[in-house]
Amino acid sequence: MKRYPAFEFPEYVDWRPDPAVQAEFHARTTADPQRAALIGSLTTPQLLALYEGLVRARLHDVSLKRWVKQGVITKAWLGSGEEAVTIGACAALEPADVVGPMIRNASACFQRGMRMAECFAAYLGTTDSITGGRDLHIGDPACGVIPPISHIGDLVPVMTGCALAFKLRGEARVALTWTGDGSTATGAVHEGLRTALSTRAPLVAVIQDNQVALGTDRTCSFPGDFAQLGGAYGMPVHRVDGNNVLDMFAATRLAVDHARRGDGPVMIVARTFRMGGHATHDEREARDLFPAEVFAYWGQRDPVGNFEAWLQAHRGVEASTLAALEARIEAEIDEAARDALAKRATHEPLPETVTHGVYAASPER
Repeated sequence: MKRYPAFEFPEYVDWRPDPAVQAEFHARTTADPQRAALIGSLTTPQLLALYEGLVRARLHDVSLKRWVKQGVITKAWLGSGEEAVTIGACAALEPADVVGPMIRNASACFQRGMRMAECFAAYLGTTDSITGGRDLHIGDPACGVIPPISHIGDLVPVMTGCALAFKLRGEARVALTWTGDGSTATGAVHEGLRTALSTRAPLVAVIQDNQVALGTDRTCSFPGDFAQLGGAYGMPVHRVDGNNVLDMFAATRLAVDHARRGDGPVMIVARTFRMGGHATHDEREARDLFPAEVFAYWGQRDPVGNFEAWLQAHRGVEASTLAALEARIEAEIDEAARDALAKRATHEPLPETVTHGVYAASPER
């Protein structure tokens, strides 16, 4: 795909596929027989849908970064470099399933059917989103996206509740959520996992191990293996290359099938890397957390670029096909961004609505 020097990480600007990394990427798609069978069954349209999701997620973040640089918004929370964890997981779900995304999983919103303009509206504080301009943590239950709050880890018990409701109602549905490696330090995560296990709720919990907790190298707070958490609770654990969308898809499909059969919750540990800051405001500080060699290593493992190269090398997809798909998505996102920006003049929240939906508002006397 095209690269954007002003808005992307330096390692992505002149990205080219590395033969050794490509071999590593392909080896991952064949290493596990069950996952390999699922990957091998994917049709070309299904593979292109995965690529479309990755490109849309990347260009969504490019648009937000452009707005930051232009002064439209003050900061943005990006999932660039971690797109495969979200797109691969969403592709493994059924329409009736539900997801609970956190900030780096914003692409789950439009991947599950929400309008891109609504996703942009959340950053602009206009009323044409589910929060009415009050919060950038959005979702849409009608699309199977449970809106999160900013408190990290809290979605695990919430999604456990969704999963338990499915079980009690006898519905063959699954709830999936992501939690960052830092969020595993919160009590809410463990309370949710324990409840899911004791009730055998159909929950899939993805630990998105991007190796940074806010502004701290995660080895400072948890030097161990996250997969051991699942073992401690007695739940199945799938280790995944979080930068390989095919590996993420296949592992999630196996986990979802397990949960949907009534066999209880599953944990997925997806190893990836946060290429930027916690948000755009601390990117410089974030780049000081690790040596340049670490960023170079993960930059070469760009989930979009490597999947694009794999499609051409192993499935014979023409570069022109991928370019046409990217051009269509680029036009779609540009239109959504223009639409969202135009509504700042017509969809500003009214001051008299400031107490609407605030449960603790004092009654009139």
